[in-house]
Amino acid sequence: MTKNEAGWNFDNSYTRLPGIFFSRQNPTPVKEPQLVFLNGGLANSLGLKVEALQREGSVAVFAGNQIPEGAEPLAQAYAGHQFGHFNMLGDGRAILLGEQITPEGERVDIQLKGPGRTKYSRGGDGRAGLGPMLREYIISEAMHALGIPTTRSLAVVMTGEQIIRDTMQHGAILTRVAASHLRVGTFQYGANFGKVEDLRLLADYAINRHYPALEADENKYLLFLKEVIKRQVSLITKWQLVGFIHGVMNTDNMTISGETIDYGPCAFMDTYDPATVFSSIDREGRYAYGNQPYIAGWNLSRFAESLLPLLHEDEDQAVKMAEEALSEFPELFEANWLAGMRKKLGLFNEEKGDKPLIADLLNLMQKHKADFTNTFRALTFGKVEGGDLFQSPEFKEWHEKWQARRGRQEQTKEASHQLMRDSNPAIIPRNHRVEEALEAAVKGDLSVTEKLLEVLSNPYAHSPEQTEFCTPPAPSAKPYRTFCGT
Repeated sequence: MTKNEAGWNFDNSYTRLPGIFFSRQNPTPVKEPQLVFLNGGLANSLGLKVEALQREGSVAVFAGNQIPEGAEPLAQAYAGHQFGHFNMLGDGRAILLGEQITPEGERVDIQLKGPGRTKYSRGGDGRAGLGPMLREYIISEAMHALGIPTTRSLAVVMTGEQIIRDTMQHGAILTRVAASHLRVGTFQYGANFGKVEDLRLLADYAINRHYPALEADENKYLLFLKEVIKRQVSLITKWQLVGFIHGVMNTDNMTISGETIDYGPCAFMDTYDPATVFSSIDREGRYAYGNQPYIAGWNLSRFAESLLPLLHEDEDQAVKMAEEALSEFPELFEANWLAGMRKKLGLFNEEKGDKPLIADLLNLMQKHKADFTNTFRALTFGKVEGGDLFQSPEFKEWHEKWQARRGRQEQTKEASHQLMRDSNPAIIPRNHRVEEALEAAVKGDLSVTEKLLEVLSNPYAHSPEQTEFCTPPAPSAKPYRTFCGT
């Protein structure tokens, strides 16, 4: 298979960084690769030919059995704070094939997840299971449809091999597409294990790739820090507005590009509660839903620390510059969050009383154990009947205040309703629906996953076909738990 048959158009700019940042590594071949899912829409946008990607030669690429023309496979080195503790890490079960240059001239990483051991595997087998890879495919595509910056999934293949976790699982490899895989942890690695010049070259590379407008500025490293802060503020705000819980916000899982990455123990909140945690390894609630903005700020502080040698030659002055940049985070986040919540409530303008109005609703939702997504869906369509929340006198009082607030704006009720439709998804990847799809898939039935992907592809359609997927899970004495399987 030649490059032009499938449309691969690789460059490998990451290999031009200092060698400390990566290790050249080919995938480990597998026995009997079989294509499970191919993301045709994404493939087309990348300049790839769907029909060619379904052929045996391309499946071999997705499985790591064949290196496409122009690719230079490598595993990236990075460090990171995992639950607050600093560790040397790196791609333990991921290999970057290279960077696809799209027809529009955009550069995106093409990475295999689960292709075997690397220099950074730390005793692991470098493999992945079918369930976790499909989970990332489902959630990342749902996030994309929700309008949230995210890595995306191009393909999933089964390897024809079994892997051992708690049980025997079907081996699988996911092909992930990202603006880049540069992480806060990449900069921590450069600052802790490289020379200042290595760190400078990494920062220049990141600026050129993601923030080229900054290149000519004499304060480009400070502006780089500020731009990363802005993108993370925007990203975390979007998470909060749809009830997404990442589950493992370690610094190696925060990208410089502002994309969501690494869908391990992630999940979407059903009942509204800021303390919600799904991850089996987050026993203290460090990465709970309500803590995500705080953790983002903490992670950005670690990013700022890694940039200190570039900010100013005088360390005290560098620290001052970093602290001033970081001090903007809380205000930026609140402004973004309030703007997003106003949209969810159909509000175009700003009033001083908006913050307590929003807080009162959320407090009532928590008190009455209301479903996060469905509450805003009900408000959108005026179906506020039934359920403990809507029957409570406190809600009825709040509802009157909200209606009065909507009446104090120039826009019509119809415009307000449309704003709410566009801001409140009808459907999210409900945890029980995701588990249902994964359970069927590992038994050989992919139809449940296919249907779920279909209804998740347009979450703001509010179509009849989505109704059955809007129902929360049945009450259970056993809390839902996710595991870091990706």
